[in-house]
Amino acid sequence: MNEEELYYKYSHYLRQKYGEKVYKLPVNLNISCPNRDGTVGTKGCYFCSDLGTGFEMLNCEKSVEQQLLENIDYIGKRYGANKFIAYFQNYTNTYMPIDDFKQYMNDACRDRIVEIDVSTRPDCISREYLEVLKEIYIKNNINITIELGLQTTNDESLVKINRGHNVQDFIDAVNLIKEYPFDICVHLILNLPWDNDQDAINSAMLINELEIKQVKLHALYIAKGTVFEDMYANKCFELCSKEEYINRVVLFLENLSTLVAVQRLIGRAPKEETVFCNWNTSWWKIRDEIENKMREMKTYQGKRRLTDEE
Repeated sequence: MNEEELYYKYSHYLRQKYGEKVYKLPVNLNISCPNRDGTVGTKGCYFCSDLGTGFEMLNCEKSVEQQLLENIDYIGKRYGANKFIAYFQNYTNTYMPIDDFKQYMNDACRDRIVEIDVSTRPDCISREYLEVLKEIYIKNNINITIELGLQTTNDESLVKINRGHNVQDFIDAVNLIKEYPFDICVHLILNLPWDNDQDAINSAMLINELEIKQVKLHALYIAKGTVFEDMYANKCFELCSKEEYINRVVLFLENLSTLVAVQRLIGRAPKEETVFCNWNTSWWKIRDEIENKMREMKTYQGKRRLTDEE
């Protein structure tokens, strides 16, 4: 992060790593989750719809090769892109038979793919799957990133959203992954109804302590067909205002190490698939509001952390 940046953007991180702009290509697999099939639970995380996070992905019936080639062709022509990341995004991608996992990961090792990014749950990290990824890393000279959905460092909130794991499970998963030459990204929802500013600070501090390299922030949206849709309709909880979310993101960034790349400040979902999303405001407008707020405050990522260390 240089002196002119408000925060360490993921795009800058990738450009430093690969020497040019790199694009993530989502891969959609026909898989499930232990919080849906009865292993951990059956209703899933209360914020997660039957579509998972695959709102803008290609059909999972297409092979990994087909999905990647179609996206490479489209993105490559539109943006003049040369390097790509195969992003196994939806559901729990280390929750399948190990032979299937090995096949899918090897299928992603194609020309112009410089990295494989695997999204999963902390309680679904095991050495068996990490060894498969290590073999691919060595054999194909392809970098590996593991994205872990934590959502909050408040164990009580994790219970209330039916997450099915706790913070210690996350810490254990990170420590195991760190035995391998992989990057780690953590997903956080900064405006869960039962969380407050201190929880945001705690999340930043845990990321710093574990020396995690990337973070992805979301605002809670209410997807149709979820437990949260019913709870929201019955006024079982209240969501914070857009201004409160913006303030919380700024506070989080102020306490976050400058070595951590920020993949995003807020997520998005199609309007037709949600009953509430980002206060009816475009994601990029909220991103701009966050950045403008930081400029007004003359603040930046790591400011409070640096002050504490002085």
